[in-house]
Amino acid sequence: MKEGKRQKQVAAEISKELNDIFLKLNLNMQNGGMISISDVKMTPDLMEARIYLSFFQTKDEEEVLDKFKARTGEIRRELGNRMRHQLRVIPNLIFFKDDTLDYVFKIEKLLDDIKKTDSDKGKEPI
Repeated sequence: MKEGKRQKQVAAEISKELNDIFLKLNLNMQNGGMISISDVKMTPDLMEARIYLSFFQTKDEEEVLDKFKARTGEIRRELGNRMRHQLRVIPNLIFFKDDTLDYVFKIEKLLDDIKKTDSDKGKEPI
């Protein structure tokens, strides 16, 4: 289903505020790696925000994701303090691991493997 204009506006504003909150609460650096928000998706009723986190050189991504889930209440409270004049209800925050980069690396590896097998067989690579 297509995301509406209001959903996109609220998602962009929440993303901006969450980036500031992560800096304030020192959540952007965990386990020797960096965490950033790759995307925020809002439900049509604006009651739920799905936040996709991108991990860079983090040792244990699941552990870090669990830390974010454990601090959801604190993050939501801070978000409420910042956005109380813009939203009637502060949405529930749900954190997810953004696996887009993993998918891209997997596809690139598969393509490299195909090129390698083609060159081994003496064929011209695509």
